[in-house]
Amino acid sequence: MTDTAASSGTGAAALAGRREWIGLAVLALPCMLYSMDLTVLNLAVPQISADLRPTASQLLWIVDIYGFFVAGFLVTMGTLGDRIGRRRLLLIGAGAFGIASVFAAFATSPALLIIARALLGIAAATLAPSTLSLIRNMFPDPQERTFAIGVWIASFSAGAAIGPLVGGLMLSQFWWGSVFLINVPVMVLLLALGPVLLPEYRDGQAGRLDLPSVGLSLAAVLAVIFGIKRMAEHGPDALAAGATAGGLVLACLFVLRQRRLTDPLIDFRLFASPVFSAAVVVNLLGFSVAFGSFLLIAQHLQLVLGMSPLEAGLWTVPSALGFIAGSMVAPRLTRAFLPATVMVGGLLVAALGFVILTRIGGSWGLAAVVGGYIVISLGLAPVVTLTTDLIVGSAPPEKAGSASAISETASEFGGAVGIAVLGSIVTAIYRSAMASATPAAVPEAAAVAARDTLGAAIAVAGSLPEQVAAPLVAAARLAFTQSLETMALIAALVALFAAAVALVMLRRREPALP
Repeated sequence: MTDTAASSGTGAAALAGRREWIGLAVLALPCMLYSMDLTVLNLAVPQISADLRPTASQLLWIVDIYGFFVAGFLVTMGTLGDRIGRRRLLLIGAGAFGIASVFAAFATSPALLIIARALLGIAAATLAPSTLSLIRNMFPDPQERTFAIGVWIASFSAGAAIGPLVGGLMLSQFWWGSVFLINVPVMVLLLALGPVLLPEYRDGQAGRLDLPSVGLSLAAVLAVIFGIKRMAEHGPDALAAGATAGGLVLACLFVLRQRRLTDPLIDFRLFASPVFSAAVVVNLLGFSVAFGSFLLIAQHLQLVLGMSPLEAGLWTVPSALGFIAGSMVAPRLTRAFLPATVMVGGLLVAALGFVILTRIGGSWGLAAVVGGYIVISLGLAPVVTLTTDLIVGSAPPEKAGSASAISETASEFGGAVGIAVLGSIVTAIYRSAMASATPAAVPEAAAVAARDTLGAAIAVAGSLPEQVAAPLVAAARLAFTQSLETMALIAALVALFAAAVALVMLRRREPALP
């Protein structure tokens, strides 16, 4: 394949050969590592804290800065791949990811680890849009492309499933830096096989990269994501509101600039397609309920049910397997049903899963958590697969990088918004319940801290006498469980709204041919 964009041509799309299918397996490797990295770092936080002794603020930056830079650079990297070649960008990113992983593994201070995590985020921003846009061009047949995207989605879930197992094993035998070194041999393998198995594609008509647009997009995304995350952690304070508002202003300036440029960073004409726009909206809504609820469920497993991070991670493996199953069954369903029908069905199943979560405070307990989690994953997986397929499939092949970046950015924003909104709802309900449920015997200073978060309540209980601590922890856990049940009900309503959007805006889309 030449270094220019693949021609769309006329007539039936060509079927992929052996090289493309083996290449898909190669593309799945960095995607699996991407999600593994998120899991294993959470397991390594206690050892990092003991060894490097970061402040609370530094520890937050160690965890968060990776996601900040991934989100901030997705648009730039997706468009850059259209210009310089998607395989070339993928291999550059793989090499940078491997080097940054070594840097992170041997960091000797919190500041160096934060820098390494930022570099990992920049490198990771090349992986998702490059792999997804390559799939768009490697599999021109719609049915094969849907299956390939299902495999691509499943690789992320596979990483999430094996992350706790691999991370727990590495941390039980080696130091915390070993969890970063897992990345190196996989990236070396990608660098060795990529030039042989992956074809090159780029937009032969792409113009120069507009650096002011790069700066605007980066600043806008970072500011909005920071504001949303701060709102989730500290409530709607002035800094959160200012950062979010400033980011939205920069985003408006970015859009205005793109409309005036001959070679924009993002071609907003893509949104003129109703299928493209609707798929982006449904994708964003799906990720908002997924990320927001999954984070809160993890807290429930550890803080309410008293599990260790590794135990909690293992109990999430069934849901990850459910996501893999849902991703792989989606292409088969589209042979007989409209994509909108499959997505509506998936969102209804996800809503049922959230309804099951409203029973976690009853006799169902852990069974409701695990069972609801599995049902949610089974429902959302086809939605994620098909919206991603519609986003990249409805864009011209030469714009696959930009379309992939939009898809991934919508996912990141959806996740951030979900965490902020659903997290804020849980926090507000928890604080309201604890205002009247805090035992009278708890000292005022401890009571104030306990009313803030469940984690704070458990922490202050450790310094109180047993006869005072036990009722406080029980009240805090009950308040959190009740707030989580309410959140699950709201998430079910959001899933139903997303189903309505898919039904109305995508119902005329034809099913794939068998």
